[in-house]
Amino acid sequence: MSVYNHRPMVPAPQSRVVEMLDTIRGEFDQLAQELYVCKNQRDDFEHKMNQQISEMSSFQQSLLELERTQQTQKKQYEEEIARLRQQIEARGGHPGHPQQQQPPHTPQQQQHQPPPPNIGPGSNYFGGIMNAHGNQPGGQPGLVAPPQMAEQAQPPHSQQHPHGGAPANSGGFPTNQPPPPQGPPSASAAAAYMNGNPASNSNPPAGPNSTAATAAYSQSPGRGMPTPPSGHPQRQPQQQQPQQQQQQGGGGGEWGNGYGYPPRPSASNSTDPAAQSKHKSGGSGTGAPQGQMTPTRQPVKPPMAGSGPNGLADVDPESVPANMKIEGQDWFALFNPKTTRQLKVDLVHTLDHVSVVCCVKFSADGRYLAAGCNRATFIYDVATAQRVAILQDDNIKIEGDLYIRSVCFSPDGNYLATGAEDMQIRIWDIQKKRIRNILVGHQQDIYSLDFSRDGRMIASGSGDCTARIWSMADGKCLHVLRITDHDQKDPGVTSVAFSPDGRVIAAASLDKMVRIWDTQSGILFERLEGHKDSVYSVAFMPDGKMLVSGSLDKTLKLWQLGTSEGRGLGLDRDRSKGPCKMTFTGHKDFVLSVGCTPDGRWVVSGSKDRGVQFWDPRTGQTQFMLQGHKNSVISVAISPSGRPLFATGSGDNRARIWSYDPVNT
Repeated sequence: MSVYNHRPMVPAPQSRVVEMLDTIRGEFDQLAQELYVCKNQRDDFEHKMNQQISEMSSFQQSLLELERTQQTQKKQYEEEIARLRQQIEARGGHPGHPQQQQPPHTPQQQQHQPPPPNIGPGSNYFGGIMNAHGNQPGGQPGLVAPPQMAEQAQPPHSQQHPHGGAPANSGGFPTNQPPPPQGPPSASAAAAYMNGNPASNSNPPAGPNSTAATAAYSQSPGRGMPTPPSGHPQRQPQQQQPQQQQQQGGGGGEWGNGYGYPPRPSASNSTDPAAQSKHKSGGSGTGAPQGQMTPTRQPVKPPMAGSGPNGLADVDPESVPANMKIEGQDWFALFNPKTTRQLKVDLVHTLDHVSVVCCVKFSADGRYLAAGCNRATFIYDVATAQRVAILQDDNIKIEGDLYIRSVCFSPDGNYLATGAEDMQIRIWDIQKKRIRNILVGHQQDIYSLDFSRDGRMIASGSGDCTARIWSMADGKCLHVLRITDHDQKDPGVTSVAFSPDGRVIAAASLDKMVRIWDTQSGILFERLEGHKDSVYSVAFMPDGKMLVSGSLDKTLKLWQLGTSEGRGLGLDRDRSKGPCKMTFTGHKDFVLSVGCTPDGRWVVSGSKDRGVQFWDPRTGQTQFMLQGHKNSVISVAISPSGRPLFATGSGDNRARIWSYDPVNT
């Protein structure tokens, strides 16, 4: 035996190694399988990515092709437009072919005339007079100031610029393309006016075609004014009645104030609707239709003032000598270098509001200023600019807007009349700040109010095609002055004014006419024709014998009242003469408000071109042009007494009081 107990060496069992190898093989196979799956996924992703890249390349190619096609079509359209414009210009150069200059107005054309912007629900009066910020067909009303104000872009409709830009919206305030002369009238009232078209100071030729071409100004869809029919079968019988009345009235029928109108009929005649209808329909406004081409319908053009080089709206302020301009912090005034400078102007007060200032008016003593805004009227002390009263009807519903369109102080300063969109005239006791009386009767918005000088009567104008005269004592309606001309589709009354002696009332309307009525009998005395678009404002000169009117045709006119050729009662009168003594041109857009200074020395106008101009009625020259607002100047008012002041109300939510003093003081 050995000392050591040796055990025999037995080799390790092979089963363990095999097991481990099998495990390794299984894991390898699993990893290989996962790798295969990942590879397949990668290939799939790469395929999808390549497919998407291919699609994007295809889209890019399509876009490039579309862009090339669009550029080609655009070029073709531009060439076609240029060709058509040349044709229109060529036709405009042949006055012997009016049918080419004046294409007929079809109902479809009128339906496509967008409504001008308004200052409240259902409003038509302020169609297109302001708006300068955007195009919102379904947006805020045109006279809702920033940020609510929707300034739509269209050129004003006028005979002077039938193609002053394509409508960008209702009342579209435009493209600034130069219009061809005497094409078909634009179907829209301009909106979004931002200083107008430099060419707008041009003057259209007078004649029947000029009148007919301006029909179809639309205040709202379906409210366009079509060209009147070419015949008026009832004219001849109607011409006899004024002659009979003149014979019955005795001698010359001259009034003591020099108006030259026939003597007043008896009170019984004033209540006869048939008689009134004959007077209305037999006047110069309907004696011969506007579109009829007869030799007697071609009046001699009155003097054109301020046109051409006299217009200041296109003058660059930087090019004006220092002695012919005044500059403030946010305003400037340019004086006419072609006339002697007689005035200096300065800003006195700025009155900020939260809504558009639709109207301004001084009290008779010049101590107070009223400003009509949304839902409220504010009264200010002119000397201190302190707000002394806020007149607001608490019974008005909270929802919606209610813009005060017109305000007017009673002559004694104790009462203020306000007219608004709810068709009511409110008479306020200023001291008590409460309503004394409400005058009800109009069927549409109240656009204008005026007191007679003796304070006994109030005149009102409305979109319901009537002016009314009310008694201040008991609030009763004395006369309804209804426009019944059958050839006028929308003769809404936009402005009314009593003559200084209170014997007649002037009423401007959307049908381009100014009518003169007898305040005692309600008889229509005269129609003043000549404007080529709606008349928005009228004001009597201090002598009461002349009248100033402002229109959407961008002009003012000075009328002589009571002339034999301007009487407008259906008489066979010489139409080579006319009551229009002067036409003031120089504004670049709608003339929205007019007035005159108490001494009759100056005529004042406010426009949608944001400017105010002072005119000399003797020479027709502009004295100065004031730019002091950032939106349309909707209303101007001149202080009747005291310091020479005037006020402006604008769509920029501001009313401003200005002074105009002689330069030698």
